[in-house]
Amino acid sequence: MVQEFDTSATAHFRWLDIVNPSLEELQNVAAEFSLHPTSVQDCLDPDHLPKVEEFEHFLFIITRIYDQEQKSDADTIQEVSRKIAIFCGKDFIITIHRSEQPFLAILHEKNVLQNKCKDVMHLLYLIMNRVIQSYEQTEDLLAAEIDFYESKIFLKSRVPNLLKNLYQIKRKSSVISRILFLSKSIVHRLQEGERRDPLYRDVLDNFIQIETGYDQINEQINNLLSLYLSISAQRTNEVIRVLTIFSVFFMPLTFIVGIYGMNFDNMPELQWEYGYFIVVGFLGVVSLVLFRLFRRNRWL
Repeated sequence: MVQEFDTSATAHFRWLDIVNPSLEELQNVAAEFSLHPTSVQDCLDPDHLPKVEEFEHFLFIITRIYDQEQKSDADTIQEVSRKIAIFCGKDFIITIHRSEQPFLAILHEKNVLQNKCKDVMHLLYLIMNRVIQSYEQTEDLLAAEIDFYESKIFLKSRVPNLLKNLYQIKRKSSVISRILFLSKSIVHRLQEGERRDPLYRDVLDNFIQIETGYDQINEQINNLLSLYLSISAQRTNEVIRVLTIFSVFFMPLTFIVGIYGMNFDNMPELQWEYGYFIVVGFLGVVSLVLFRLFRRNRWL
């Protein structure tokens, strides 16, 4: 569906917003605005990664906005985000996307109709700023989840599927970091020729802040996974240590009892009046000696 937003308040440019376009619709728009065929083909690919290309009379951008309606276990670029293709010329801007993006209508209502967009680049900055900010809320949620699991690990509280949940956080954070990394070229391209534009500085500041935030999340989650595995290994070693101590403790006792459990006819001790008490006493002495030995070496 091709929709042209009203830009009569500015009268400096045209804005076409195209939702889930067909090939015929894109070809008609391409013919009207002299768009490059390869760029039109890229618009039809829903899985395309972020990029920026400069042509003679327009700038072609593919960016990806965070999908707020994704599944909880989404962990790929295509599942986490939605593609938006942008053609930006001197007197036109075209936004193309498969799913509805309400923020574009809001930008039109609150900025274009209110005559707050001085030119097409100003609108492009607003769109890119909103795309970048879409990852901010998720950054806060992931950081909060990490703090929650960190406290549980240190308090040695049992959390169902802890390792699985940590891995999902790591996957989602890594995917978003990759999207931001690929989007860096777009932000840097917008910088050319508009270095002093205050709105661009907002875009750049937001991008750096969010990118740094996800870098910190990736570092925290890696450290937390290492800590969790270390604590798990420590717990396993502790269990093995206790089992080993018990094995060593009962080994001589088992040996002595095993000797007197053999069915030989000629065992003089069996005829002793106090043989039973002597053996039990000897077992007690051996147990006491072993206990003192373990305590002295701090094995218990």
